[in-house]
Amino acid sequence: MAAYLQWRRFVFFDRETVKEPPGPDGAGGKPFALPPGIAVCDSGRGSLVFGDMEGQIWFLPRSLQLSSFQAYKLRVTHLYQLKQHSILVSVGEDEEGINPLVSQREVKVWNLEKRDGGNPLCTRIFPAIPGNKPTVVSCLTVHENLNFMAIGFADGSVVLTKGDITRDRHSKTQILHEGSYPITGLAFRQSGKTTHLFVVTTENIQSYMLSAKDYPHLELDTHGCGLRCSSLSDPSQDLQFIVAGNECVYLYQPDERGPCFAFEGQKLIVHWYRGYLIIVSKDRKTSPKSEFAGNEAQNSDKQVLNIYDLCNKFIAYSSIFDDIVDVLAEWGSLYVLTRDGKIHVLQEKDTQTKLEMLFRKNLFEMAINLAKSHHLDSDGLSEIFRQYGDHLYNKGNHDGAIQQYIRTIGKLEPSYVIRKFLDAQRIHNLTAYLQTLHLQSLANADHTTLLLNCYTKLKDSSKLEEFIKTSESEVRFDVETAIKVLRQAGYYSHAVYLAEKHAHHEWYLKIQLEDIKNYQEALRYIGKLPFDQAESNMKRYGKILMHHVPNETTELLKILCTDYRPSGDNEGPGTLEGKKVRFAPSDSCRSRANSEEFIPVFANNSRELKAFLEHMTEVQADSPQGVYDTLLELRLQNWAHEQDEQVKEKLRNEALTLLKSGRFKTVFDKALVLCQMHNFKDGVLYLYEQGKLFQQIMHYHMQNEQYKKVIEVCELYGDQEACLWEQALGYFARKEEDCKEYIAAVLKHIENKNLMPPLLVVQTLAHNSTATLSVIKDYLVNKLQKQSRQIEQDEQRIQKYREETTRIRQEIEELKASPKIFQKTKCSICTSALELPSVHFLCGHSFHQHCFESYSESDSECPTCMPENRKVMDMIRAQEQKRDLHDQFQHQLKCSNDGFSVVADYFGRGVFNKLTLITDVPSGKAAATIEAGLQRELLIHTKRST
Repeated sequence: MAAYLQWRRFVFFDRETVKEPPGPDGAGGKPFALPPGIAVCDSGRGSLVFGDMEGQIWFLPRSLQLSSFQAYKLRVTHLYQLKQHSILVSVGEDEEGINPLVSQREVKVWNLEKRDGGNPLCTRIFPAIPGNKPTVVSCLTVHENLNFMAIGFADGSVVLTKGDITRDRHSKTQILHEGSYPITGLAFRQSGKTTHLFVVTTENIQSYMLSAKDYPHLELDTHGCGLRCSSLSDPSQDLQFIVAGNECVYLYQPDERGPCFAFEGQKLIVHWYRGYLIIVSKDRKTSPKSEFAGNEAQNSDKQVLNIYDLCNKFIAYSSIFDDIVDVLAEWGSLYVLTRDGKIHVLQEKDTQTKLEMLFRKNLFEMAINLAKSHHLDSDGLSEIFRQYGDHLYNKGNHDGAIQQYIRTIGKLEPSYVIRKFLDAQRIHNLTAYLQTLHLQSLANADHTTLLLNCYTKLKDSSKLEEFIKTSESEVRFDVETAIKVLRQAGYYSHAVYLAEKHAHHEWYLKIQLEDIKNYQEALRYIGKLPFDQAESNMKRYGKILMHHVPNETTELLKILCTDYRPSGDNEGPGTLEGKKVRFAPSDSCRSRANSEEFIPVFANNSRELKAFLEHMTEVQADSPQGVYDTLLELRLQNWAHEQDEQVKEKLRNEALTLLKSGRFKTVFDKALVLCQMHNFKDGVLYLYEQGKLFQQIMHYHMQNEQYKKVIEVCELYGDQEACLWEQALGYFARKEEDCKEYIAAVLKHIENKNLMPPLLVVQTLAHNSTATLSVIKDYLVNKLQKQSRQIEQDEQRIQKYREETTRIRQEIEELKASPKIFQKTKCSICTSALELPSVHFLCGHSFHQHCFESYSESDSECPTCMPENRKVMDMIRAQEQKRDLHDQFQHQLKCSNDGFSVVADYFGRGVFNKLTLITDVPSGKAAATIEAGLQRELLIHTKRST
């Protein structure tokens, strides 16, 4: 039970008297007056509704323009205006009854949207009487779905109408409740599909379940209330039924009694409005009245209207009125009707004004509750929390202040609070705030740093471990920042735990290697990482690991570069609880790194590097070229520095075997430089040979004055590179010592293969003082004899060509000067005797005209000579096309042993002549082009003769 005497009182409503609207002349301002004789009233659908003692129903809209219609002949006793429908239900008297104390009363249902002669349409009329017993209607209620209507009577009866209450045919009326105490209040409660009816008398309270068969009921209490002293709350109070007795106000659920409030005084009217309980009670200074007739007050009575906020437990408004008729709610305000016909309006202040009133009195808790009940947004609530926190902070209540500031998280800038609690004495409050900030996932890196510093300064290891050991799905801080702070503070084990748990591999390795110096553990950790991360970390930390644990690091690199798989089944290092940490296998089940990229890791570890490279070349033949180059360099270094002849020979064979492995055939520049640097003769010569650098091989032997080797090189590779013999001849010619034997051998090959002109040979040997004429005597004699034979052959060929040319010229002259007699008697195609018409050609062939037309492809060519002529023409065209092949000419001239013959050949092709070639001759111009035809015949005959 809550005593209202402890409740604070506020003025959250503004009171005004409703005044008449201004007239046409602008005059107005007088209090608005209702018609006299108002007995009952209600509100809804934008109007205040009144019933008077003369049977009229009045409507007062917001414009204050009164209208009425005659509903009953005598008086109106009850009104009920539905809030969701334009339906008005009234109870009144149309005629006096047989019993002078009980008049005949009727229930009428009005449809306010339809009209009948200017008045609302009455859709239903039925007598208000339970059975045949004459009694007085005490109260009335209608369900908003128009399917239920309940009427209470003074004799304790309740009549329930079920069905469409607006029509007689679609509804059924029955007596729901009978008792010996007057019915003082009725209310329907709808919860989902369940409908309850609360029935209150002067002595008890019951609830009926109308959605069940036979309407089961339950007695909730054994005391009741007076007329108009009950109401139904809204969903903010869970639709509880409110019953106001003289001592207390009770709240009821359909199956039990709820809370109780000790509001003393004789209650006259009870209403519920927007979360407020409105109670009109008799002023204590006046004499008491009967419970049942609580509304029949004398004009001199004073009444108190209190507006209670049951949720926040304060009185929102309290005022004294003269003889209140009723309190109505419409247009967002409360309207208080008094017996003198005046209407007083109570307008609720806005939320911000109410909050400012509470702030001025430092009632922050109440302001918070009020804001929540008014559904103030989070920004508004946060501002209240901030002001409340500031108030407590200024009073020195830092613990209370930090609790309010915590409630502002997400709205108030954290720096506003943090600045207030940076003092070392308030570090506990700051820690609590920062913890909550992280729990709500609103902390940034700076907040994490500050919180961890607080833990470390407080030396609160338990809190620190609790903070960092949250499950991965609940991490509410920047992990990397936490690792940095813990490392800086010396909490290496905690930092390593975080780094491993959240897969910050770089930080884990950095702490293990730089702070803890646990190289074995770091190496084992890398072996559990996915391939990409293991590769990058070995590149970064490989040198450090190689320096401290060379053997283990080399083994890991071998695996990483061949067939790497994360060792996820091993126990994870660096954990605080010794728990196992497993990494998922790499996306590619088998991966391998580029072994060449890890060669720098082995700086100052040549023994391990040699073992690594040899392993890679054995298991992975397609290793990068850099691996083979580096391995060759290591073997050559060992060979060069070795003093033991047997070991040196073994190393020589190893280096040579590596060179012959096939990896240096195409890319051997670096290998050649290495062999030259270490003076590895066998390797140099082998690489020269592989690269077809025959001149370098010969020059190498020349530098070492190995004459026989020079001759051997020329014999081996002279066919591939003919200039070797020329260079050999020049080399021996420059030697002042006796080299006749070698010069003779070179000259023999030059002579056999015609590699040099004799004049050039003589000029080359002229510089050698030891080379006498006898050295080249045989060479010159043989050369002159060959040239003599060649001259004879050329002269014979020239004579033949001259004779052929003379013959052809004679034929041409005869064709020009002498007539041509055609004596052929047979056709050259069908071999039959010639008959006119016939076709004759200068070549001597004759044809029947029909044979010529059938077999000839051109009118100007002889079908018999045409194939041979075309061969000659094709040769001429080919020569014509090849005349401009300068690159080909230069290449042949350069590569040929006899350049003069190449030039002569191109002269013969007409490369240096301008030749105009005319082929097809039009038939109409045969006479004009006879010269061209003769030239063509000449070419043809020339070809035949050749």
